[in-house]
Amino acid sequence: MRALAIYCGSAQGRDPEHMETARRLGRAMAEEGIDLVYGGGRLGLMGAVADAVLDAGGKAFGVIPDALVRHEVAHTGLTELHTVADMHQRKAKMTELADGFLCLPGGIGTMDELFEAWTWNALGYHAKPFCLLNTGGYWDRFLGFCDHMRNEGFMSEQRRGQLLCAETIGDALTVLEAAASAKPGGPVW
Repeated sequence: MRALAIYCGSAQGRDPEHMETARRLGRAMAEEGIDLVYGGGRLGLMGAVADAVLDAGGKAFGVIPDALVRHEVAHTGLTELHTVADMHQRKAKMTELADGFLCLPGGIGTMDELFEAWTWNALGYHAKPFCLLNTGGYWDRFLGFCDHMRNEGFMSEQRRGQLLCAETIGDALTVLEAAASAKPGGPVW
């Protein structure tokens, strides 16, 4: 895996462990030679991951819509910052640049990015893996809801199985690498 898209909050969240995990992830990515692809902001978890990658000598590529340059306070010290017209272009560019996706805690923007990556995978637009980094059990209720959708017949077992989850950074990078190396099949309905 050469480049990993990180979806996460532009806020810090209430639990300080989320920020520390973002920093540890950035350092780990740089140490492994994995480039960061992310939303281009300098605040919150987004900024923490980017700063840690850069501080450890790695490369960080941001993708930010014009409308969010001021709102998310664009990070001006990145390896490269792509400014795009809207969120659709942001997600498409991030998908183009990345070999996989990892979600840290975040809000509706993070969920939007995750669901689009998952949907595009389902439709066969890409075969890139995606994983939740379940810091402090942040994703537990969401995973339970995904199980509920499966149990109610609105999500196949195969589709549910595509959503990888890891409790540690090392495990997340390992499962993403393994999934990226696996021979992709067609759409899983």
